[in-house]
This record gives sequence, C-alpha cells and structure tokens, in this order.
Amino acid sequence: MDSTRVDATPDRALIAANLPVREGEEPWTEEELMEVVADLKAEVIKHRESIEQSEAELRGLLHEGSDGAGRDPADVGSANFERDQEMSLAANAREMLEQTELALRMIRIGSYGRCENCGEPIGKGRLLVYPRATMCLACKQRAERR
Repeated sequence: MDSTRVDATPDRALIAANLPVREGEEPWTEEELMEVVADLKAEVIKHRESIEQSEAELRGLLHEGSDGAGRDPADVGSANFERDQEMSLAANAREMLEQTELALRMIRIGSYGRCENCGEPIGKGRLLVYPRATMCLACKQRAERR
C-alpha cells in the first residue's frame, strides 16, 4: 500500500480532531493536518529523487574504480572519498525517507503526534515545524544527551 495516500482517508477531519495535543494547544484542524501531509508527501518525492541520484553517482564511481589499474594513489584516495560520501548521502536519504513514510503511516492510522518514548503528546507546534518528529522535546533532549 502506498504510504503517501493519506488523503484517501474517508474522514480527515475526524483524524485531525483526534490527534493528541499538548495542554494549551488548539486541536488539529483538517487544514493543518493536510498541510503537514502535503509537506511529507513532497519530502517523500525529494528523498526518492535524492536516493536515485546518489545511487547513480555511486554506480558511476564504482565503474570508474574498476578500470583504474596503476592509478595514482591520490586519485584512488579521492575516488574512495567520493564513493564514501555518496554512500553516506544515499543512506541518509533512505533514513529520512523511512521517517517520512512512518509519519504518513502514523497519520493514516490516527496515532500521529504521540511520543514513542513516554506516550505523551509531542506537541502540535513541534510537529508543524518538524513533521517527522517521533519524540516530545523533553525525551528527544534526554536521548541526545546519552
């Protein structure tokens, strides 16, 4: 099933109204939720394109590396550095894609906005700024200190 098909949900307003919010925050509106969904869908496209580009670059670098017997050691080192960079970029894009698709799935099933660590609401304000967030700010800060 395509994880970007959140807009096919029969009652988006009901999903929005039932998403958790922190004390003092207004409930989610359908418009706010659909804005987050649109942003996440755009990110899915961007990350998929980034993965394709990185993998194409990596294929090119690997091909160049296979026909270089007797190459200068500096060229080999440079090629290895470029290959490692492309591998890192592709891995990062895959991770971001997974996080983005997870956020879309969570919206679709109505569990978006709850901290995966403590179970409390992440906060609508935080999610509007960083829609892939899976932890409330306090839990995220604790996790980063470790």
